[in-house]
Amino acid sequence: MSLRLSTVILPYRRWHEGGRAAWTRAEQLGFHTAYTYDHLSWRTFRDGPWFGAVPTLTAAASVTDRLRLGTLVTSPNFRHPVTLAKELISLDDISRGRVTLGIGAGGSGFDATALGQEPWTPRERADRFAEFVPLLDRLLSEDAVSYDGDFYSAHEARNIPGCVQRPRLPFAVAATGPRGMRLAARFGQAWVTTGDPKLFENGTPEQSIQAIRRQAEKLDDICAEIGRDMTGLDRVLLTGFTPDRNGPLQSLNAFVDFAGRHAALGFTEIVIHWPIPDSPFAAEEKVFEQIAMEAPAQLRR
Repeated sequence: MSLRLSTVILPYRRWHEGGRAAWTRAEQLGFHTAYTYDHLSWRTFRDGPWFGAVPTLTAAASVTDRLRLGTLVTSPNFRHPVTLAKELISLDDISRGRVTLGIGAGGSGFDATALGQEPWTPRERADRFAEFVPLLDRLLSEDAVSYDGDFYSAHEARNIPGCVQRPRLPFAVAATGPRGMRLAARFGQAWVTTGDPKLFENGTPEQSIQAIRRQAEKLDDICAEIGRDMTGLDRVLLTGFTPDRNGPLQSLNAFVDFAGRHAALGFTEIVIHWPIPDSPFAAEEKVFEQIAMEAPAQLRR
């Protein structure tokens, strides 16, 4: 399988002041998927404009035809499986089956306390995630679901007519630990990683490659343990969070080298951030577009 190139467009611009243009341009450039973050606010963007993921993706679906759309990632921090399922089924219908749900356990950022709750411990986030994903799987696959769990409940929740994509829209499960990877192996159509966060500040690109290789090998072991066919599980790298930072977007050759080294680890999709001036995702727009248009062909050689 050839390496796919996708992008993530942060929802910080008004739709009619550059937001729409980015999504339509992403399709013109030939990206496989355009994702967006599903947060209430995020890091340095907290005190500026920030829009909701599902409405943004709905608008994007209305102005594109081929481009796949998705979240990278949704989490239980402020989502409930019952209401999320209804929104996703609606979005999958509007887009005519072009939605991928990126989903993760969440973190300790602004989303963790925006609803007035105390931030969950890492153990509680993992426990909730382990309940959230299987319930969401059922809600997107069955007409009616009842469930009474430790964290989530559903009472005769109806989801008719279900997803356009059958048996449901695909999950891309973000995970670096064994519990999350087990969920990716059981329920995911893709596994997502950003690398080893411990290496971001002081690690080297080579250390990052080795850490990601170990993550991939762990996923292989878990798939073998539960009998999951690994050929049906895509591997997605969200860039920008390894020691390379934005280095791969400095030139076409730099990106091809970076992507090729990760493709050798079995990755099937590389996701790059749409350039944002004066941010950690700053990049030259011309170089970014050159990468989008020329890198996939070079990586197929």
